[in-house]
Amino acid sequence: MIYFVSDIHLGAGTPSESRRTESAFCRWLDMVAADAQTIYLLGDIFDFWFEYRRVVPQGFTRVLGRLSDLSARGVRVVLYTGNHDMWCYDYLTRECGIEIVRGPKVESIQGLTLHLAHGDNMNIKGQPMLRLMNAFFRSRIARQIFSWLLHPDLALKFGKWWSGKSRKSHSGDVITPEKLGFLIDYAREHYQQNGDTDGYIFGHMHYPYSVVEGKFRVLFLSDWSSPVAYYAQMDEANNLELKTYTIDETVS
Repeated sequence: MIYFVSDIHLGAGTPSESRRTESAFCRWLDMVAADAQTIYLLGDIFDFWFEYRRVVPQGFTRVLGRLSDLSARGVRVVLYTGNHDMWCYDYLTRECGIEIVRGPKVESIQGLTLHLAHGDNMNIKGQPMLRLMNAFFRSRIARQIFSWLLHPDLALKFGKWWSGKSRKSHSGDVITPEKLGFLIDYAREHYQQNGDTDGYIFGHMHYPYSVVEGKFRVLFLSDWSSPVAYYAQMDEANNLELKTYTIDETVS
């Protein structure tokens, strides 16, 4: 089986909310471990992640341990960075065996051509300020300034505050299929230029949705803050579909 999941946002919310999310994701990893060949983590797995040369954020040991074990057993684990965890370097690769992909990519998976991405920083030509901000935060200069000027304790505290502020500013947003349009338009334009693409899978929008127009197909994954999470699964017959996973208070 091939699995696709996104927007876990480990570390988000109160300590109890964060533990609830981590516990649920650990149980999901335990479930898919039985038959997983590849697990694609399509961004924002962490609510904030920043690596210094010798310092990484505390926590997430249960998840990182499971991902390390999966990788050691031969399961391919691939992280497509999102806007909350774009500042990872090589720690997750060295310690956990996770492959890092830093932008949209077309992959051949079991004979299907799939376009994978977190979904941020895409089709924003008409938003110059957003483009400028995204370019700055993804630059080496921004990473160096952040690491040189801020002690790790301050940097991680600031990062958690910034991520929480961003989340609260969108807490009242009502996501509808219409608000997915910019990514659907991106996929449609890409498909018109590359008709051999069998599907597009995005996260970022925290809204599970499926678009099927003939051979054109787009899947959106959910976040993990609701009682039910949506991920994608592709079986050996190349059946690609959204699946649900119930999140509860069980602690692993």
